[in-house]
Amino acid sequence: MIGRLMELSYLVAAVIFIVGLKWMASPVTARKGNALSAVGMLIAIVVTLADRAILSYQLMVVGIVVGSLLGVWMAKAAKMTAMPQMVGLLNGFGGGASQLVAAAEWHRLMQPGALMTTDIAVSIYASTLIGGVTIAGSVVAALKLQGWIVPDRPVLFPGRHALSIALIAAVIGMGVYLGYAPGTVWAFVVMNIAALLLGIQLVIAIGGADQPVVICLLNSYSGLAAAMTGFVINNHGLIITGALVGASGIILTNIMCKAMNRSIWNVLFGGVGVVVAGSMEGGEAIRAKGVRTITTDDAAALLGYGKLVIVVPGYGMAVAQAQHQVRELADLLHKRGVEVLYAIHPVAGRMPGHMNVLLAEANVPYAALMDLDQVNPFFERADVAIVIGANDVVNPAARHDHGSPIYGMPILDADKAQHIIVMKRSMNPGFAGIENELFYDSKTQMLFGDAKKSLLALITEVRTLE
Repeated sequence: MIGRLMELSYLVAAVIFIVGLKWMASPVTARKGNALSAVGMLIAIVVTLADRAILSYQLMVVGIVVGSLLGVWMAKAAKMTAMPQMVGLLNGFGGGASQLVAAAEWHRLMQPGALMTTDIAVSIYASTLIGGVTIAGSVVAALKLQGWIVPDRPVLFPGRHALSIALIAAVIGMGVYLGYAPGTVWAFVVMNIAALLLGIQLVIAIGGADQPVVICLLNSYSGLAAAMTGFVINNHGLIITGALVGASGIILTNIMCKAMNRSIWNVLFGGVGVVVAGSMEGGEAIRAKGVRTITTDDAAALLGYGKLVIVVPGYGMAVAQAQHQVRELADLLHKRGVEVLYAIHPVAGRMPGHMNVLLAEANVPYAALMDLDQVNPFFERADVAIVIGANDVVNPAARHDHGSPIYGMPILDADKAQHIIVMKRSMNPGFAGIENELFYDSKTQMLFGDAKKSLLALITEVRTLE
């Protein structure tokens, strides 16, 4: 009877997760979806803790306290600009947990009198592979995003694909060998090490510009690893929730790949098909044009006397934490009868939905947030496009320069506006490491400085307009 109630509870939790995911598909219901999913997770945890055969209550309490304190500290210590790194690490924690559970179960089944069936063995080895790739890849992704130790550019070297194949073969080979000699410790250790090295190898070959896609993929991996772990410990709740995370993660990865015109196979297999791009067309000639600057009072006049202004937020806005000033400026423009729209590129920032989260935090109306396909037709009639810290997502080179690493990536048509104001700290390139043609456009004027300070100055000037 108790067993049936536990399975029913896991089923209820799974249904709640599905509804929560559905609600999170819309910004309007995303918060409720997140809260509902948390309720589902609470049910799953309580049911799991009710089974004393899993672990002693003392160790459970220690784990809950330590984990909760660590989670609270991370949430409070991490800045909003560091959320992508934090998400990457959380993906890694899930994968690492799955790998550890697989190792613990393998060790338990190696004891005298225990029996490891074929299905459990395959689940353990799959959990080891996916979990190892997830934790190692997530750490590399977080380091790339943070700019620590690992460079954010793709680390490519001769024979990298052969190395990946060799590591995959090592994991499979050790799995086959363990099928004949299941108690061989060195083979299991080699399998784990090979999985970790494979995770490093797959992610290190992917550049910083593609890290939002990598984060999605690693999220999917963490779900798949959890599902495999569910098979290992015969936990139906873990199987269902892991499958949901794995499926939703791979769907989002595919959507992100299409948004960046990237091959999903390239991301899955760490730079397969990547060619080191040549120099951009006429790079020196583009730079020779020079850039034009604009003062805050002139910029305020352009904005305040326009009819349609399109805001293009990017990572620079996130770094400066300027989303509240963006909303305040938009409110002032609205009072002057200016229509303000927000152009959100799918990969603006460093994680999916990065700009949406920041602007929603500043209470920007959801209806004003428009994705690439929705907003691009409006640029041609926009009086001003104000680009706040965005770079590669507005670079016209993506349309025509075959030598550019972003060639073919759908971009926001900011260059089609009558006037373009670009707010940046400097002329440093974006993640792709290339010059942005938009900055040298005859219609573009640069407003250099910290985005928050520049916006505060703009707000002051707009208030003084007649």
